[in-house]
Amino acid sequence: MKIYDSLKKAFEDKDFDGLMKFYHSDYSFIRHQTNTTMSLSEWFPMMKSMLESNKFEMISWKCIYENDDILVIHNIGNFPDNTKEAIMAVHTLSNGKIIKTESGATRID
Repeated sequence: MKIYDSLKKAFEDKDFDGLMKFYHSDYSFIRHQTNTTMSLSEWFPMMKSMLESNKFEMISWKCIYENDDILVIHNIGNFPDNTKEAIMAVHTLSNGKIIKTESGATRID
């Protein structure tokens, strides 16, 4: 099951409820930039806040690779704290849902 196009559309439409349908209840977000891990219940409000902000925007999307087990995406994003980052996100999939994201980001000015 391919999810990249639908996931991208939900982000672009700032459709939080539609976006959450892609995430497994056991989801974890591993942020290599800060060496931290967040559960779905921790990640959920952060993502909702970003999507509601008019300062959050993914300005570039590239699907590097996708199959039934993994989705690799490269983005460039503008964030509410006025930073711009290049982001590599590796999403591990389970039964068509994202169960784990490992993300590395580099600030670009």
